[in-house]
Amino acid sequence: MLIRLNSDNPQPRLINQIVDTLKQGGVIAYPTDTNYGIGCDIMNKKAIEKVYQLKQRSKKQPFSFICADLKHISDYAKVSTFAYRNMKRLLPGPYTFILEGSKMVPKIMLTKRKTAGIRVPDNAIALAIAAALGNPVLSTSATDPDGNVFEDPSLLHDWFENKIDMVIDGGPVTGRDSSIVSLFDDIPEIIRYGAGDVSLFE
Repeated sequence: MLIRLNSDNPQPRLINQIVDTLKQGGVIAYPTDTNYGIGCDIMNKKAIEKVYQLKQRSKKQPFSFICADLKHISDYAKVSTFAYRNMKRLLPGPYTFILEGSKMVPKIMLTKRKTAGIRVPDNAIALAIAAALGNPVLSTSATDPDGNVFEDPSLLHDWFENKIDMVIDGGPVTGRDSSIVSLFDDIPEIIRYGAGDVSLFE
């Protein structure tokens, strides 16, 4: 199913329809401020396993997830004053921050070091979905097996066909990856340079 949403003011009725799909264990493709992402409710283990199969990825590599805002992050990660101050300057934006996960995060979403990758993208649709769901939404780039990203939602829809319950068309995306910055133990480390200025941490 392909659903078109207004990228500035997503229609609440359609957001509720998307959230119902997620609550029922569905997998969706949705726009972020970087790529189109594939996601599900992080509280649904079966849905997470579906995404692992879809991406042909080892469970030793947990996916990151999207929170609705900074306050939401503090429910799912241990946020120090240092981390909060830096994230407040940059979010919402094209960043993934690595933080120590809280007890609220399912084990399947954490690394061996108990860290999680967390995003608050500058995209009204992604944030509205996370806010309406009430839990974070799993986030991984929608790519083909060669790692090519889909910038066009209709192509994405054709490629994944019956493997995804819903594709959300929120218009074009930049097609660049997010910058990944670890703030674990208050030691900033740039893991990946992508969209978003990380000079603050260099």
